[in-house]
Amino acid sequence: MNNNFLNYLINYNINFKKFRNSLDKIDIKILEILQNDGRASASDIAKKVKLSIPSVSDRIRKLNETAIKNYTAVLDHKEANLDMTAFIFIVSEHSDHYDQFVKKTKETNEVLECHSVTGRGSHILKIRVKNSQAFEDLLYEIQNWPGVSRTQSNVVLSTYKESTQIDLSSLKETNKIK
Repeated sequence: MNNNFLNYLINYNINFKKFRNSLDKIDIKILEILQNDGRASASDIAKKVKLSIPSVSDRIRKLNETAIKNYTAVLDHKEANLDMTAFIFIVSEHSDHYDQFVKKTKETNEVLECHSVTGRGSHILKIRVKNSQAFEDLLYEIQNWPGVSRTQSNVVLSTYKESTQIDLSSLKETNKIK
């Protein structure tokens, strides 16, 4: 991987809600290959799965329609001057503001992920910002969103693993594939 800003790795986020039971071992192998190298050509994949290029192309087309959620370029956030990552736990005052809260998270570019959780908070946000001042500004903004009564933040000091790839072994088990 090059170290320049435009260096990226194409990852596939897989949505298996539809057609997961119809995937065979070749489809799953294709998905594994694409997760590791989203720019793999049909020709390269065909060699690895021992099928013709048209057959692999057809499978990829069907997977694009059914199982592959999107294509994403994963950038080096530090090269983009986004040096600070944090997780913010949100405590909501009432569920009446749920839709407004979710809408705000989708509109806020610094929010990378939003999850509804159990425990002390109702949601957890993963955010990435330039520096501590940007973090403080964002935190102030979030604390003023409708329904937010309290926040608790954890700033990331080091990241040892960050991935968008998912383990496909459960599909092999679901489909009884060896």
